[in-house]
Amino acid sequence: MSVDAWASRLNPLVAAVLRSPLHFLLSRGLVLLTVTGRHSGRRYAIPVGYQRDGEDLVVMVSEAKKKQWWRNYYEPAQVAVRMRGVDRTGRAELVAPGSEEFRALAERTLRRVPWMRRVFRVDFDPRTGLRSDQLDFLGEEIAIARIRLEP
Repeated sequence: MSVDAWASRLNPLVAAVLRSPLHFLLSRGLVLLTVTGRHSGRRYAIPVGYQRDGEDLVVMVSEAKKKQWWRNYYEPAQVAVRMRGVDRTGRAELVAPGSEEFRALAERTLRRVPWMRRVFRVDFDPRTGLRSDQLDFLGEEIAIARIRLEP
């Protein structure tokens, strides 16, 4: 069974833990996003890894071509977030691949979380930063969503 198949089977369990009083077991690195499909209007909850960037959340989507939820944010749109046991709302938008913001967020992640280099399949050297070919590769393989939380 592929890693994606395992993740899909575990998502309901992870979502249940994130909604429960036991959320602290997972909520240091995961949030529960409730996404509304832009065409279907259907709502679904997805556990995703996140990082803080000031008051914002940053979600980096590995193997983005295989996933759909992030496509709802080609245009900024509302999203519900359950973070550390608290329900919040925010506005999600995609960070343009190849932009300076994309580069900065990718580099910060690859420096802070070295094992993400394997996940993103990039031989990143923190001393020199992302090379242009690596940035192009990441622009094709991942998506980055910024979520501006409402107060």
